[in-house]
Amino acid sequence: MSATGGRPGGEWWRDAVVYEIYVRSFADADGDGLGDLAGITQRLPALVDLGVDAVWLTPFFTSPQADGGYDVEDCCDVDPRFGTLDDLDDLVAAAHDLGLRVLIDIVPNHSSDHHPWFRAALAAGPGSPERARYLFRDGKGPDGAEPPNDWQSLFGGLAWERVTEPDGRAGQWYLHLFAKEQPDFDWTNPDVPALFESALRFWLDRGVDGFRIDVAHGMFKDPALPDMAGRFSHGGLADLGNPHWDQDGIHDVYRSWRRITDSYPGDRAFVAEAYVRSAERLRRYVRPDELHMAFNFNLVHAPWDAGAFRTAIDGNISALDGVGSPPTWVVSTHDSVRPVTRYGGGENGVRRSRAASLMLLALPGVAYLYQGEELGLPEVLDLPAEARQDPVFFRTAGERIGRDGCRVPIPWSGDAPSFGFGAGSDSWLPQPDEWAALARGRQAADTDSTLSIYRAAIALRKQLGLSARPFAWVDGADGDLVGFRRGDLASLTNFGTDLVAVPPDLWSADVLLASSPDPIADGRLAGGTTVWLTVPSGTM
Repeated sequence: MSATGGRPGGEWWRDAVVYEIYVRSFADADGDGLGDLAGITQRLPALVDLGVDAVWLTPFFTSPQADGGYDVEDCCDVDPRFGTLDDLDDLVAAAHDLGLRVLIDIVPNHSSDHHPWFRAALAAGPGSPERARYLFRDGKGPDGAEPPNDWQSLFGGLAWERVTEPDGRAGQWYLHLFAKEQPDFDWTNPDVPALFESALRFWLDRGVDGFRIDVAHGMFKDPALPDMAGRFSHGGLADLGNPHWDQDGIHDVYRSWRRITDSYPGDRAFVAEAYVRSAERLRRYVRPDELHMAFNFNLVHAPWDAGAFRTAIDGNISALDGVGSPPTWVVSTHDSVRPVTRYGGGENGVRRSRAASLMLLALPGVAYLYQGEELGLPEVLDLPAEARQDPVFFRTAGERIGRDGCRVPIPWSGDAPSFGFGAGSDSWLPQPDEWAALARGRQAADTDSTLSIYRAAIALRKQLGLSARPFAWVDGADGDLVGFRRGDLASLTNFGTDLVAVPPDLWSADVLLASSPDPIADGRLAGGTTVWLTVPSGTM
């Protein structure tokens, strides 16, 4: 399949399996301990073997790396740590030759404090056109020593940083909803949308197939910059009326972006990271003239509980009913604790993680997998403080451990670090010794491994054409049992520890795939297990 063609009728993204690559931690071609674009290119055949349809690359742009590349200095160039523009072109060409699409991050809410615009703003002083590209404001109090309002950073502490003016005096404050090295743009300034429209065209011209939009519900702020005063949460889902999230002006931007992608051949696509609280607000991002998809993180936040998963699935499907955008399914990202650990750790965590993933791959819509999820990697909880790099850890003085534990470089082969991640023995975050048993090369030879289950599930998903099949809940699947049908396929998951009875109309069903060995005994499904069944004729 050519990556410029897609499935019949286009819109390849409606039922794709997309694999998230955290660039720093996927594969290191030059042996410096940091993942890079050439390393990704070398490892693309492994993703074809896994069966995914597309890759999403986290930021590889020029950056001081204060927040893992989400502090962008130049959104139209490759950071030398990761390679060159030629390396990016080679990656896209190789991916397309293998039938893979390539999505890249775009980070429109903020820039790096090393961005030429921000440096110019600091040098130009208050009231200058340069400062108008960011949210600079005078402080409160007679000497301006208090921040302009009470907004807090999602990474801890104030969302405002005071600057020293060119004449040496303490001066204005600038807004940063994340780290202080990530000043927020002022999207009411016409220079800002022009910059990002140019960036979209730059990467589309180089052949990328679409964009994941970081903090897609950000960008615009209430111009009055009112105090939160306890009325809204600073983090998490955007409350209706929150003055710095989910402002209506953002939708004009996405309409203009959609016009850009629609002008290119090859069915390019957007997916929004939009943390909004209501289905009505989420639907606004994926209207027919705006974005193609929006992440739904309900499963990321759901505990290992049948009711919580049932509610999350129902809510996700219902939220997009009638809009035309497909549901998206995520249990793991570069910002979340890995499922193996989230679901209890150890053998139980692995078993439950495999069950959750097999369920996810049977659901209608788009499945997003985070690198290492297919290997059953746990969160690394015991990283030493001196190894940590996440600004969350430092801005909270270690009170919040941060996200480094899910970003440890993944193991490919061998018995000693870096387990095939790179030519050298070091990696930018240390890998646990026990990851030797989880290396991709070792799992590939084991038909019962987590990797083998993922490969089989993705292959069956395509072979059965699940995207065209209707979704319906299985009658009688309640309590610890969650079940749904996709045509003549039924997916059942037991969230409990004890055996649970399979609904009577599925007693004669054939097992197509299971997340653990010996899934059904005497008509009962084992705990922490998902099974795919072929529904007998006459029971529909």
